[in-house]
Parts: sequence; C-alpha cells; structure tokens
Amino acid sequence: MAHAASSDRRNRAPTVPPRGPIPTWYFALVVVRRGHRFLLTQERKYGATWSIPGGRVEPGETLASAAIREVLEETGVPAKLDGVLRVEHSPGEASARIRVIFLGSPLDDTEPKTVPDDESLGAAYLTLDEIRERPLRGAELRVLLETVADGCQVFPLELLGTEMSV
Repeated sequence: MAHAASSDRRNRAPTVPPRGPIPTWYFALVVVRRGHRFLLTQERKYGATWSIPGGRVEPGETLASAAIREVLEETGVPAKLDGVLRVEHSPGEASARIRVIFLGSPLDDTEPKTVPDDESLGAAYLTLDEIRERPLRGAELRVLLETVADGCQVFPLELLGTEMSV
C-alpha cells in the first residue's frame, strides 16, 4: 500500500499557483499623411515636443476607434485609417503595454488646430525637412516617418480583428 501511495505522488503534475491578471495598457497612434506632409501634434506634456497623434484606448473602445478619436482630439483633423504599420508589445515586470501604429489620411481639408487646449498645444502638417528641425518626443519617430515616406509595408486593418472563439 505504501508503494502505491508513493507511485501516485510521482505521477501527479506539480501544483501550479494560480496566475493573477497582468495589467495591460493599450495605445493607438496614427501616422496621418497628406501628400508629402505628415500631421504632427505639439504635445502639452513631454517638454512641448512634437509627435504623431495617439493615446490610450479607453474601456469598451476598439483600437481603430481610439486612433480616430485621438487624431481628432489632438489635431482637430478628422481622419480615416488606411492600414497598420506596427504592433508593439512591451512586457514589464508587473504590467505590459501594447501599441498599434496605424497609417491614416485626412477625411477632408480641415486645417490642424492652432489654439492650445487640454489635448495639445497645436498641430501642423510638416515635411520631413521641417520635422528634422523640430524637437521630437522620440528619436525613432523621424525614422518611422522616413520609412513611411519611402513606401514601407502597410498591413490591412483586418489584421486587428475581434477575438475569435478558437
């Protein structure tokens, strides 16, 4: 009998403690292009640097709807999404961050806002040469915009589908 009990313990899988939820923040950003110009926003935070419009996805909001909302809030320009440029995942010790960078275009000829508000200090359509002269939020932004200008691969919006039951 002792031999049977010993054998049962060896054949059982080890007990794994339950995994807790991993807080994950989602962000949607958009490279809006009109001809050879890119729509940038001058941020109220981060030392008044320039960046592409974007921000956190709110509960119940899709990545795509957050992207369109952020462009309008930060620049005053209504936009549509044309595709996906990148999906980024940054895991941390206690949380994670996922960013989707879309490619978009303006819906009409609305000029970017120039009056500061809670969202930004203003926005402008800038050429790559003009962008090189501005303080940017991150050094990789210039490279991203140059890559888009050079015709990088753009993935279809369908890449970001709703969850399937698989």
